[in-house]
Amino acid sequence: MKMYLISDNVDTLTGLRLAGVDGVVVHERNELREELENAMNDKEVGVILLTERFGREFPDLINEIKLQRTMPLLIEVPDRHGTGRKKDFITSYVNEAIGLKL
Repeated sequence: MKMYLISDNVDTLTGLRLAGVDGVVVHERNELREELENAMNDKEVGVILLTERFGREFPDLINEIKLQRTMPLLIEVPDRHGTGRKKDFITSYVNEAIGLKL
């Protein structure tokens, strides 16, 4: 199985291509949907990497796919601008899940 990147900027794509990951750069919702469908229909793709911007701008599209399909795995990765998450995002998820403050 291989990984495939759908990015919103060329720098992230270039960096991952150096690591052997193919991908594409898109900017619009309809382009994202089309590339996601192409990648999901490719039986060799096991992991689709998405830059975090797509998760922030199109959460309904990303969540719909995550809930309906188990393969390929969708993973949001930070881009060259860093992560959009809070510093303690893992701790806050754990606190929320178990109901205790750590």
